[in-house]
Amino acid sequence: MPDAVAGRHVVVSRGDTVALRESDFTVPPGSITAVIGPNGSGKSTLLHAIAGLLPIDSGSLSVLGATPQRSQPQIAYVLQYSTPQKGSPLTVEEAVMMGRYPTMGFLRRPSSRDRERVRAAMERLDIAHLSRRHLTELSGGQRQRVYVAQGIAQDHTLLLLDEPLTGLDITSAKTIDAIIHDEPQHGCSVILTTHDLEEAQAADHVILTGGRVIASGRPEEVLTQANLAEAYGLGALHDLDGDAPLLPTEHHDHDHDHGDGRGH
Repeated sequence: MPDAVAGRHVVVSRGDTVALRESDFTVPPGSITAVIGPNGSGKSTLLHAIAGLLPIDSGSLSVLGATPQRSQPQIAYVLQYSTPQKGSPLTVEEAVMMGRYPTMGFLRRPSSRDRERVRAAMERLDIAHLSRRHLTELSGGQRQRVYVAQGIAQDHTLLLLDEPLTGLDITSAKTIDAIIHDEPQHGCSVILTTHDLEEAQAADHVILTGGRVIASGRPEEVLTQANLAEAYGLGALHDLDGDAPLLPTEHHDHDHDHGDGRGH
């Protein structure tokens, strides 16, 4: 079976700046691939290129057997959660239904299949009880679950997630992590960016970035002392057998809501 994603000599710029130098990488089908590296190392740039949101400067990039382009129906892309504008009338169910737009179009009414896909996605993310709530009434973790539900409601074979677990409450993080590890059983390939070494070690495949793709392969092949030292800098690492953390600690603002919103 061909790779879900294959990049060869890929170079990607943001404006006048080269964000990802010449890189080779693959994403095997039906797998979980973690893209890990420090801030500014090209993780999100790589994800944007795969999604067709950023053109590549040179090289070749194949995604699901084709050249990536915007609005690819088989690719669901979940961005880092953001705070909706105050007064936004969008409900949870309406937001998740937006995942069906590539199939049903903006002017069609949802079919029974569309409604069933939305219902199933909300149940998998444990937000069905919030279906009538407005997005502005939710915690950050609950909103992130809505956006992931929107992604999996779409007819997709590739799910892209940009730091899906960063800054979430425990309930939301566990719920989304379960989805990530369940999607390959539905024939879907998952690519997520992360700062978390343990999360990367739990993936099937890892892409390590440091201004370019330093290594692409199985976790034990990629997450070596030498490769991590190149990505993060020699001074930032400790011996693999030591008690100190292997990677530098990255601080994020955490969502302080630890519940799931029931009964409020």
